[in-house]
Amino acid sequence: MARSTGRIRSELDFDRDGKQVGFLRLPHSVHRSAYGWIPIPIACIRNGDGPRVLLMAGNHGDEYEGQIALAKLLRQLEPATVRGRLIFLSSANFPAAMAGMRTSPLDDGNLNRLFPGDPDGGPTAQIAWYIEHMLLTQCDYVLDLHSGGSSLMYLPSALSRRHADPARMRHALELLQAFGAPISYITDAPPGDDLALPAAAVRQGVMHLGTELGGGGTLTMAALRIAEDGVRRVLARIGALADQATIPPAPVTRLLQVRGPEYFVYAPDSGLFEPLVELGDEVIAGQTAGIIHFHDTPWREPSMAVFQRSGVVLTKRMPCRTERGDCLFHLGTPYEEGSGP
Repeated sequence: MARSTGRIRSELDFDRDGKQVGFLRLPHSVHRSAYGWIPIPIACIRNGDGPRVLLMAGNHGDEYEGQIALAKLLRQLEPATVRGRLIFLSSANFPAAMAGMRTSPLDDGNLNRLFPGDPDGGPTAQIAWYIEHMLLTQCDYVLDLHSGGSSLMYLPSALSRRHADPARMRHALELLQAFGAPISYITDAPPGDDLALPAAAVRQGVMHLGTELGGGGTLTMAALRIAEDGVRRVLARIGALADQATIPPAPVTRLLQVRGPEYFVYAPDSGLFEPLVELGDEVIAGQTAGIIHFHDTPWREPSMAVFQRSGVVLTKRMPCRTERGDCLFHLGTPYEEGSGP
């Protein structure tokens, strides 16, 4: 039976007004430190009643745009500039963030595939359990800042899952428009996909807004600026900032959708990946997406990866060395209302 509060302890009092910084203490007993704990940085800014927001990045440790954007915002905001409460979890999977890896070096845990977590599991499962059961339960919104990490590069995008409830869907679209990324898209939850943070947010009745801000294990000035401005505009839109006069207006976002496996292209073989299209290109079904060259047997004819449908290229693989099953591209198509196939 799950324990009521888990093993992780917070140094902060989330119900106290003011600005607090400190750590979540995740017990971790190892040879070097028998009674040690992992310090997961966390901060809270509260000023009376108002929206309750979890600002989260570092779900994957090699995605840097959100980690930096939230750190800068935390340093800039003071209680008088906030309405309600903002919780900052800028390096959510802290061991992965310290290692600059998608997954934790402690247990190979992918935080975004471990919700609802386990209070008695490994380090990453405990973090997932704490986020879902101790943080989301006291929030109205979660802003979950991702990018493509080390293996993918995205057109800077914001995203939301498709909601069956029309009012909730309208609100999600309003938040995407407020964020103002060059691309916004709506995704369908694959059957049985209950292990990611958006599913955790649904279970806890929390409105989720995600991003894919760039990637490739790098950081660009443009992607960081999109993240910084977008977060501020969303906070202003929901009434979480006291002074909205200095918030830059949102640029027009192009609204797309991502639906089903045919939107994705995977490597058919292992080898060296030669892309034949770039981010933002319009492609058609049957078009060759990329070539896999066999460097171990260069006399062989290469293998071809093909787009299964038409659309806009939203992401592409960055490393040239590729194995069968690696994601090479995924597409978006114009947004259509409704939750059916």
